[in-house]
Amino acid sequence: MALDADERPDRPIAKFESMLKTDDVYFFDAEDFEDIIHYYLNNGKISLAKKAIKIGLTQHPSTIELKLLEIEVHIFENNLEVAEIMLDSLQVIDSNNEEIYIQRANIFSKKDDHKTAIELLKKALSLSEDTIDIHSLLGMEHLFMDNFEEAKKHFIQCILFDEHDFASLYNIIYCFEYLEDYDGAIIFLNEYLDKNPYCEVAWHQLGKQYFTKKMFKEALTAFDFAIISEDTFIGAYFEKGKVLERLKRYNEAIENYEITIEIEDPSAFAYLRIGKCYEKLDNRDMAKFYFYQTVHEDPLLDKGWLAITDFYIRQREYNKAKDYITKAINIDEENLMYWGKCAHINEALNSYEEAEAAYQRMINLGDCELNTWLLWSSLVIKKGDPHSALQILQQALAFYPNNADILYKIAGSHLILNQTIKAKKYLLIALEYNPKKISVFKMEFPKFKNNSWVNNIVEEFNSTSK
Repeated sequence: MALDADERPDRPIAKFESMLKTDDVYFFDAEDFEDIIHYYLNNGKISLAKKAIKIGLTQHPSTIELKLLEIEVHIFENNLEVAEIMLDSLQVIDSNNEEIYIQRANIFSKKDDHKTAIELLKKALSLSEDTIDIHSLLGMEHLFMDNFEEAKKHFIQCILFDEHDFASLYNIIYCFEYLEDYDGAIIFLNEYLDKNPYCEVAWHQLGKQYFTKKMFKEALTAFDFAIISEDTFIGAYFEKGKVLERLKRYNEAIENYEITIEIEDPSAFAYLRIGKCYEKLDNRDMAKFYFYQTVHEDPLLDKGWLAITDFYIRQREYNKAKDYITKAINIDEENLMYWGKCAHINEALNSYEEAEAAYQRMINLGDCELNTWLLWSSLVIKKGDPHSALQILQQALAFYPNNADILYKIAGSHLILNQTIKAKKYLLIALEYNPKKISVFKMEFPKFKNNSWVNNIVEEFNSTSK
C-alpha cells in the first residue's frame, strides 16, 4: 500500500526525474524505487509510477515489494486477470505476505464481492504488525455492505492509532449518523475531545450533532470552540450561522456568513443564506441584492434561482417569478418542486394550459403525491373541463382508492356534467369514508352548496348513520 507522501525523501525523486531527462541510467536501491513509486501513485502520476516500476524491476527483478506495486497499478487500471496471475506466482514464493492478501481483497472489492474482500483482509490482519491501513480498508468494505456498526469499529481502531486521522473520524461520524445514533456520536466526540480539546474538526462535528437534535445552545458552544481552535475554519462559521438563523438571531447569522466571504473567495451558498436572513428581517432590497449575488456567483446553482422565484411569488410579481423558475428548471429539469412552483405561478397568471403541462410533467416524472392529483384536477375543473378532471381523478383513485378528497371531487365533476346518478354514487361513498369533508366539497363546488338534492343526500346519510 502507498505510504504517505510526507514520508518520502525528495532526493531520490529529483534524481529519478533527472535521469528521465537524460540518456543516463542511475542505480537506485530497491527501497528508493518504492519511495519513488509511492510518491507518484499518491500524486496520481500513474505513467511515471509505471516507468519507475519498469526500471526498478530491471535493476531489482526479484524484489517482491516492487512486483506488488506493479500489481497495485494493474488493479487500478482494471487489469484484474493479470494481477491475479501475478499474485498467484508471488504467493508461491511468500505465502505469508499480508500485502498479497490486501491486493487480492482489492481485486474482489473491484468485483463488488465485498464479503470475500473482508475475509482476505482479516487474513492480512492476522499476518501484519502494522494493521492501521488494513483496519481502514476493512472499514470501507463494511461501508460498501452497509455494515455500519462493523465499519465504525474498524475506523475507531484507526483513530486509536492516529488521533489526527480525520478521514477515519469523518467516517465514524458518518456511521453514527446513518444509524441515527446522534447520542452515540455526541458521546464519542466528547470523549475524543477530552483527549484532543483543540481539534476543530471534532468540535465542528459535535456542533452538527447538537444541531440535528435541535440542541441549539450546545451547538453554538461547539462551533465557538471550533472557531477558537481554528479561527479561519469556514465550516464552523457557516454552521454557526445556520444555528443563529434557527434562533432568529438573523443579524448575528449574517455576520458569520460574511466572515466566510472575508476568509475565502465569495460563496454562492453564503450569499444565499445572507439573502434569506435579510428576507426574515423584512429588508427586501438587501434580500433581493444577495439573491442576485448568489446567481451571479454561481449561475448553475438552481437554489439561487429558486430563492429569487420565491421572493417574487411573495411579492405577487408572478411574471418575474415565471422567468426565474424557468431558469431553475433549465438547470434541473427533473426537480418536482420546481415544476410544482411552475404550475402554481402559471395558474396565478391564468395560463392554465402551461400550468396543466407542469402538473403532467410532475406525474411523468413519477410524482404520485395526493396533493398533485388534487391540484391538477382542481385546475382542470377551474378551466371548465370536467371530463378531463374525471380522467385525472380516476388515475388518482388507482393510487388512493378510498380517499374522500378524490371521491368528493369525482362527485362534483359528475354534478357539473349533470350526471346525477354517478354523482350520487360517489357522494355517498365519499360521505361514508369522511362525512366531515362535505364542507370542503361545498367550498370547491359552491354552485351546489345550497342544492336541495345534495343536501337531502347529506341529511339522509346523517340520519341513517346515527
